[in-house]
Amino acid sequence: MACFEIKNLSFSYPGAPGGASEGDREHSGAPGYFDTPKALQDIDLTVEDGEYVLLCGKSGCGKTTLLRHCKTVLTPHGKREGKILFHGKPLEKSDQRTQAARIGYVMQDPDAQIVTDKVWHELAFGLESLGMDQKTMRLRVAEMASYFGIQDWFCKDVGQLSGGQKQLLNLASIMAMQPDVLILDEPTSQLDPIAAADFLNTVRKINLELGTTILITEHRLEDIYHAADRVVVMDQGQILTDGTPRQVCDFLQGREHEMFTAMPAPVQVYYGTGGVAVENCPLTVREGRSFLSGIFAGRDPESLVQEIEVSGRHKSEGELENSPLSIVMKEVWFRYEKDTPDVLRGVDLEIPQGSIFAVVGGNGTGKSTMLKSVCGVCRPYRGKIWIEGKRLDKYKGGELFAGTLAMLPQDPKSVFVKKTVREELLEMCDGRAANGAADRSAASEEEQILKIAELCEIDDLLDRHPYDLSGGEQQRTALAKVMLTEPKILLLDEPTKGMDSFFKQKFARVLKRLQTEGVTVVMVSHDVEFCARYADLTGMFFDGSIVTVNTPEKFFARNSFYTTAANRMSRHIFQNAVNVEDVIELCRKNR
Repeated sequence: MACFEIKNLSFSYPGAPGGASEGDREHSGAPGYFDTPKALQDIDLTVEDGEYVLLCGKSGCGKTTLLRHCKTVLTPHGKREGKILFHGKPLEKSDQRTQAARIGYVMQDPDAQIVTDKVWHELAFGLESLGMDQKTMRLRVAEMASYFGIQDWFCKDVGQLSGGQKQLLNLASIMAMQPDVLILDEPTSQLDPIAAADFLNTVRKINLELGTTILITEHRLEDIYHAADRVVVMDQGQILTDGTPRQVCDFLQGREHEMFTAMPAPVQVYYGTGGVAVENCPLTVREGRSFLSGIFAGRDPESLVQEIEVSGRHKSEGELENSPLSIVMKEVWFRYEKDTPDVLRGVDLEIPQGSIFAVVGGNGTGKSTMLKSVCGVCRPYRGKIWIEGKRLDKYKGGELFAGTLAMLPQDPKSVFVKKTVREELLEMCDGRAANGAADRSAASEEEQILKIAELCEIDDLLDRHPYDLSGGEQQRTALAKVMLTEPKILLLDEPTKGMDSFFKQKFARVLKRLQTEGVTVVMVSHDVEFCARYADLTGMFFDGSIVTVNTPEKFFARNSFYTTAANRMSRHIFQNAVNVEDVIELCRKNR
């Protein structure tokens, strides 16, 4: 029996010119509806009981809008046509209690769903809301805590948990209600690679062992694509294709569709080296290793060409060594409260001017705190920091942020204070004038805003409320606002969170352009593929300090987990291949 039957579903947000969007438009004050383009157009989709369905597509294609229609309380305000059946009955005829118990929903932001202060209470909250007796609640809470491995932090405050633990707690709290279907909206966007893989493995385990139907959206497909029974690709509010993972790969590659660049590394390597048989397309690292082993069977890896052309991709080691230092940290120690453990533990770091420096590491290791210490938000109790050759404590008032340094925080909402995106960007122009920047006419300010909005692909969102945007749109808006300060040093905390693979490429071009203008970029990121492809230097943050720094080719080639899928699938044959392009290049050179 079908879990969900979606028939001819179309949806328009109120006052939503400029295309499909994934956020809730409650704040939008514009009257009327726009029939085209619609957020959803003639969607026909059936999800069978026990299926694992992956929904993917570019940011703004309507994925989240579609998911929210699968639970009445989350359905956005707007004009809707069509039907949604849940187990054969119209969804709206199921009362809220039934939907709460039978339809689980995990949001993108781990903090957005937690409502209590203790882990054990969070696990019991949904059961309490359903009015279950204490004996049943105790049993279910104990079972979920054991199943998800939560026993060690069962009595902790939720504020003490890492991002991965919070998201696992959200999942456990929902599963305690024993839902029929689990809907997940980019649940790993804020998790480090290891925590993300663990979380997705748990979701797959729930599907296989409990038979729970899974409907999930993701931008990062490496750890999830192979697990899906079906993949549904959306484009501009419509379903582009629907099939098995291998069928979808073949469809996208045959159409030369841009969504193919979001496919897992083994898929891209397979087709990039001339693969044509759909049934032979590798989906996992293990299958990719077997594919490459078959190509080079009987050949000694030491006899193969191993040189990769990296000139122009990153700054050379010589350039980095001869560059003046933009940021220097010496023996920096910091703790949030007097009696709490140190978060930063003797950080020593030197960042060359004009470089793109990436920092990777697990959730809760202190990466974001390090960025906050560089911009003076967190003041170390020991150690010294120099910014552009000047001691940090010598910058007075707003001098540091007057064209010297800017930071994009992890939560883009924290920089939004106005009612429209245009007003948010105008605020930065006013701030520059207040800090002594050259006078600008209203016309030139508008021109500057339009230029940066077009660059960040938010030019059609200027009259929208920032909180009405999707996660990816909010990230791009916050980036545009920060870039308007024209800083010499740009600090980015998880800048690619919520971005699809297409805008990541454009974002990388923006960073490279800033780099040519002498801007130093420091980014904390869980996106190892992005760091490997575009960073000049990468550092590993662990236990409150930087443990190693190296070029991407040397850094990622030596790691087992904090590395790319392309490296994991090819390292038994190629020594330093880090990106998909590297593997394809070396395959062609050696065949």
